[in-house]
Amino acid sequence: MRSSVALRPRFFVAVALLSALVAAAGCERQRSAGPAGSTGELPDQEVSDFALTETDVGTPLWKLHAKYAATYSARNLVTARSIRIDFYDEKGVPTSVLTAREGEINDRSRDMVAKGQVRLVTTDGTRLFTEELRFLNQEQKIIVPITQLVRVQRGDDVLTGYGFESDPQLRHYEFKKQVHATVSNPQDPLRDSERVTP
Repeated sequence: MRSSVALRPRFFVAVALLSALVAAAGCERQRSAGPAGSTGELPDQEVSDFALTETDVGTPLWKLHAKYAATYSARNLVTARSIRIDFYDEKGVPTSVLTAREGEINDRSRDMVAKGQVRLVTTDGTRLFTEELRFLNQEQKIIVPITQLVRVQRGDDVLTGYGFESDPQLRHYEFKKQVHATVSNPQDPLRDSERVTP
């Protein structure tokens, strides 16, 4: 009888401790998962050092790298931070690199939105700067909204304007409005002056 009375309090203490540990573990899991994004929706998966490659018959079209990514399967959405996208030509040769603070990828279409300190640099040294840029995967085209200022620099020549459309290599591009050009070509009659188009 003495031993059973002595064990009973220990049993209750052990059960109480086990319950407290389970509750604490459950709370800890909820705390670390935390809601992502403004909707408060929890991601299905979170990963560090995320990578995604798009190919055409084995030839890379682009490769995305991100320090962090979260997937939301119900919306076919991947959100990423500290992104870098390497673009390639039809032979798989690197042509340009895009970097941005954050981005979103449609997991089905592979269309992307890059936001925050967006920079696109081609292998020939042409540079694009803006705050928001969309990449349309099917068309292999980049688009900057008409509300966003864009700056394209090649050597000492600088073009600025609002709204923009181009291929990722910046070979053929078009500004949408309020285009300003500063050129430094010695043969140009408007050297070191500003050209303005409506």
